[in-house]
Amino acid sequence: MKERLGVIGVGYVGLVTAACFAQAGHEVVCLDIDERKLERLRAGQAPIHEPGVEEVLAEGREHLTFTSSASELFERAEIAFVCVDTPPSASGDADLSRVEAVIDAIPAGTSDAVLVMKSTVPPGTGARLRRALDERGLNRVGYASNPEFLREGSAISDFRRPDRVVVGAQDPAVGERIAALYRAFGGSELVTDVTSAEMIKHASNAFLATKISFINEIANVCEEVGANVDLVARGMGLDARIGSSFLRPGLGFGGSCFPKDVAALKQLAGNSGYHFQLLSAVIEVNELQKRRAVAKLKRHLGSLRDRRIALWGLAFKPDTDDMREASSVVLAARLVAEGAEVSGYDPVVSGAQAAAVLPRGIQLADSALEAARGADAVVIVTEWPEFVAPFGDGSLRAVMRTPLVIDGRNQLDPGSVRAAGFAYEGVGRGD
Repeated sequence: MKERLGVIGVGYVGLVTAACFAQAGHEVVCLDIDERKLERLRAGQAPIHEPGVEEVLAEGREHLTFTSSASELFERAEIAFVCVDTPPSASGDADLSRVEAVIDAIPAGTSDAVLVMKSTVPPGTGARLRRALDERGLNRVGYASNPEFLREGSAISDFRRPDRVVVGAQDPAVGERIAALYRAFGGSELVTDVTSAEMIKHASNAFLATKISFINEIANVCEEVGANVDLVARGMGLDARIGSSFLRPGLGFGGSCFPKDVAALKQLAGNSGYHFQLLSAVIEVNELQKRRAVAKLKRHLGSLRDRRIALWGLAFKPDTDDMREASSVVLAARLVAEGAEVSGYDPVVSGAQAAAVLPRGIQLADSALEAARGADAVVIVTEWPEFVAPFGDGSLRAVMRTPLVIDGRNQLDPGSVRAAGFAYEGVGRGD
């Protein structure tokens, strides 16, 4: 059965949700307050970098409508997915002002509609929003939690081939209706209460972040004792109880989800009177891991004052242009504080995006080689595939002042890089 759907907020999650449901034949109306973004979408242009999203938008175009009017959305849609940001507030709690604005924007008298929360909100939020709906006389508007598990860079395939679909609803009929939307895509299905669904999202991200911080700690010990963390992680991953995913050491996790959700869960526990000690350590390890790259540079170069350091990769991961909580931001700030000259390059991050979050004075280049020209070191921050080639053809060695590479993602083969005349340091790879 095809439904009339609405999507509120067309960022990474909202745009993928709208495009995939439209491609599946549902009528979808998208709401956003950014008129320039809406104009681009009406022209078939995606305002984000996400592999495959423009193709899916094109295939579902006849089923997509874009508007800045909440009244229009709720007039046309029977099910409205809320996909707005919930950034951290000054207190560390999730800022729910955009979610609350959605509740306020629902036209009086709306009935027989279902509000579906895909935005990541603290457990207990659904119960509070249900009360807010009832106080506004919107008791006939259903409510469900439907946390998203999309990975930037592979969000289209994640949506169309999910490993699980979680729906939380007080009304079983509402839960069944939302779950039915996803059955064409497959995946395990779990329908539960709203608060448990909200907690599943936070717990999942917190556990994955813990695996990353754990393997980074193991990598740091490997550096001290001369072990190779690549082999250690491989051996660990062969244990079915552990698994191999998220056992890649590096500069720590970033992006729009892990840092925010881990901090929010820690804050939620603290507000409830429980000190979540493990998550405190996960956050601390993640912050320190970024700074270890600076220590490695100083070990090779001494003082970094007036040294030129090239950062290869600015996005928090490959196949996205998202710089939220990216390691490049912390590294650039620390290097500038050390007196270094910093250049940066990323294949998809625009100059305007980078300039908005990087410290002033960072020189942005149009290519990896241009960023490395005259540099005393290259730091691989994001493992874009194109960063491998310059080490094999001699082009990089020719433009650098000092042949030093800090491989922050263990992307390169150490032997090959050293054979090409570079000093090399990875993460936890021993000597």
